[in-house]
Amino acid sequence: MSFLSRIMVLKSRAHFSAGGRGRPTMRGASFEGTRKRKSAQAKNRVGLLIAGFVAFYGVIGGRLVQYGFAMPEVTSSILPADRFMASRPDIVDRNGEVLATDIRTVSLFAEPHKIVDADEVIEKLATVLNDLDVKGTYTKLRSNSHFQWLRRQLTPKQQSQILALGIPGIGFRPEKRRFYPGGRTAAHLVGYVNIDNRGVAGMERYIDSQGLADLAAVGMTSDQPLEPVKLSIDLRVQAIVQQVVAESIGKYSAIGAGAVVIDVHTGEILGMASAPDFDPNDPNGVDAEKGWMNRMSNSTFEMGSTFKSFTLAMGLDDGKMNLQSSFDARFPIRIGGFTIKDFHGKGRVLSVPEIFQYSSNIGTAKIADMVGIAGHKDFLTRLGLLSRMKTELPEIAMPSQPREWKKINSITISFGHGVSTTPLQTAVAGAALVNGGKLVPPTFLPRTQAQADEIATQVMKPTTSKDMRFLFEWNGINGSGRNARVAGFNVGGKTGTADKVVNGRYAHDKNFNAFLSAFPMDNPRYVVLSFSDEPKTDKGNGAALAAMSAAPMVKEIIARSAPILGVKPKFGNDGSALLVSY
Repeated sequence: MSFLSRIMVLKSRAHFSAGGRGRPTMRGASFEGTRKRKSAQAKNRVGLLIAGFVAFYGVIGGRLVQYGFAMPEVTSSILPADRFMASRPDIVDRNGEVLATDIRTVSLFAEPHKIVDADEVIEKLATVLNDLDVKGTYTKLRSNSHFQWLRRQLTPKQQSQILALGIPGIGFRPEKRRFYPGGRTAAHLVGYVNIDNRGVAGMERYIDSQGLADLAAVGMTSDQPLEPVKLSIDLRVQAIVQQVVAESIGKYSAIGAGAVVIDVHTGEILGMASAPDFDPNDPNGVDAEKGWMNRMSNSTFEMGSTFKSFTLAMGLDDGKMNLQSSFDARFPIRIGGFTIKDFHGKGRVLSVPEIFQYSSNIGTAKIADMVGIAGHKDFLTRLGLLSRMKTELPEIAMPSQPREWKKINSITISFGHGVSTTPLQTAVAGAALVNGGKLVPPTFLPRTQAQADEIATQVMKPTTSKDMRFLFEWNGINGSGRNARVAGFNVGGKTGTADKVVNGRYAHDKNFNAFLSAFPMDNPRYVVLSFSDEPKTDKGNGAALAAMSAAPMVKEIIARSAPILGVKPKFGNDGSALLVSY
């Protein structure tokens, strides 16, 4: 650059510098305003950005809270993966024998969105699963879902055969299945579970109601073994009771039957069965629908002359009569258009033991009339025969009684017509007749004598219980209980043959037969009650009596189970003789 050019540049710079110094205030203010506007805009943009992030994550947080409080939805019966292997506790009898346990299994599922040819998949699966629902399976495979159950709880053989088919889009999920080693042996007691291993009936349902179902619902159960639940029943006694009851259906051509063995001092159920029954391993089997009903605890019946036991106990406990009292049973009683007469009428004055022995309706009715309606109702209420029984088993029916008790009601109820109760609660009340007059709530769980004493209720005088033991033994030796006698075990009791109500009227050709017994009568330890619903004779006229159907059931149960229960036989007048076989 030449000298002249440098001079021109310097002048130019001087000119601009002089001009800038001439307007300093205006240009400075303009620059400061621009800077503030840009700063404010930047702050606004940052604020909007922050607000946007807060709103976005606020919505996400709100939805998370909403999902946390929302009830879980069930889709295609699919449980969370960590719940497929959730454990249920084993159920064992009082001696530790397994009644119910979990076994590992797998279930077959499909991912329809991965299925290319549904027809081919069905064709292959049908070669292993012979009873495959083709139409239903095709619908599942052609759906747009990502998961569908195809078959729950496969056998190991079925799993290996399906794996060998090499079908894409299907898989297996491990889970647990409930297994009942005894099958039908204790079906109504133990109950069963559904396909998702949740209790549906019996003690399985009771276990869930005690908190297991709630823990499973929130995923707090795991694949760890739980402490077994021990029941009061003795599997050996249970097997005997179940076999006798099941065989009685065919033996007497009955529509139903049942029996129970109860410890009179603790209230523990040692064995109880109802027939028809079902296999809990296959609760939806062909014959399951007829066997679901537990007739022992969930059905009510007019118990017939077994109720005379309670009527005589009421009269003795009231103090208006004793074993030496007598009542005129010569003439029928006519009341309210009905005639009360005896089936085995003697046409004479009967003592109290004779009223029990001959099962006199007339004598029993006069005892009830002597006590009065209010006293009669109060006594049955104390024995628990008019209210719903409380125990662990969920299937418990509510007894029925007249809305208003009149004299005719009290008279008919005295010999077992007009009030319907469950056979189980009749047996429980029967235990109070022979154990010293204490009503002990029944239980299907182990209970000690001390625990039973804490909850027992004194419902009658000990002297009344002593008199009833005499009457039971008297009838066992001289009356209708003879067919239940077992040598060495001193069995006593009372039969009951009741006409069933059909279409609002009593049908004389349809009977409900029951036998309430206890043994050994010198020191009763167990009550055994059996019943046969509509038993028939060879003539098929339904004229079979309780002495010919229900009593023999008790005899067989006691003969086979008494040694197992530790009851020692006694022979001879003083019980010191021994039975020797050579």
